[in-house]
Amino acid sequence: MTLINPAELAAMEQASVLDVRYRRGGPSGRESYAEGHVPGAVYCDLDADLAAPPNGGGRHPLPSAEAFTAAMRRLGVSGSRPVVVYDDADSMAAARAWWTLRYFGHEDVRVLDGGFRAWTEAGLPVSKEEPHVSGDFTARPGGMPMLTAEQAAELAGSGVLMDARAAERYRGEVEPIDPVAGHIPGAVSAPTDQNVGPDGRFLAPAALRDRFAALGALEGARVGAYCGSGVTAAHEVLALELAGVPAALYVGSWSHWISDPSRPIATD
Repeated sequence: MTLINPAELAAMEQASVLDVRYRRGGPSGRESYAEGHVPGAVYCDLDADLAAPPNGGGRHPLPSAEAFTAAMRRLGVSGSRPVVVYDDADSMAAARAWWTLRYFGHEDVRVLDGGFRAWTEAGLPVSKEEPHVSGDFTARPGGMPMLTAEQAAELAGSGVLMDARAAERYRGEVEPIDPVAGHIPGAVSAPTDQNVGPDGRFLAPAALRDRFAALGALEGARVGAYCGSGVTAAHEVLALELAGVPAALYVGSWSHWISDPSRPIATD
């Protein structure tokens, strides 16, 4: 089970709950956490806990196994307990936590569908108390498929490489974050905001299957995803999993692709 609803989370007796609210360029998610969160949840900082500092690997490169182990133990994560992750509503940030935990070997990670908004709309209690926790999780890399830049380029020609960014960024019409606009040649535009409804909850699996099939992700196809820095593309991988389509993540994504000026860029 990958998704969990508020009632199911409220009924769980043993789980590590991570609040991954995140706003790029906006107020810290920690401020939202302090104002109120799911009881028992601890704040997980996407930049500090789910990524290494920006470097040649992109804006959100993977943390080392050692750094991720330390972060997750500090946040109370244990390999023997389920982990539930949530953000404000649409699971964009929570999906990065889901994917990173899965990549580093945790086998039971669930995403609160609809996030904190769904929790409060269900009339469930909110806490301002920050719990004292400790965990024993040990990161073991390799639990999820991952793409290098070279593999992403190859997949764009021989399989299906999905660009999870907004369509106008894919087309190179605007680029509000990275210094170069465009997309990896051969990639298809698949904005992640089309994976969820207005309430932030994921579309039904059948609707997701139809969506991805229309983009070429048919049964047996080799599929991968990238975005700007490996955050929203994790959401794409999660949506693909819900649709029953295994997919690999290019973690470095566009911010890593453009770090090498010899790599080609498309804008059509």
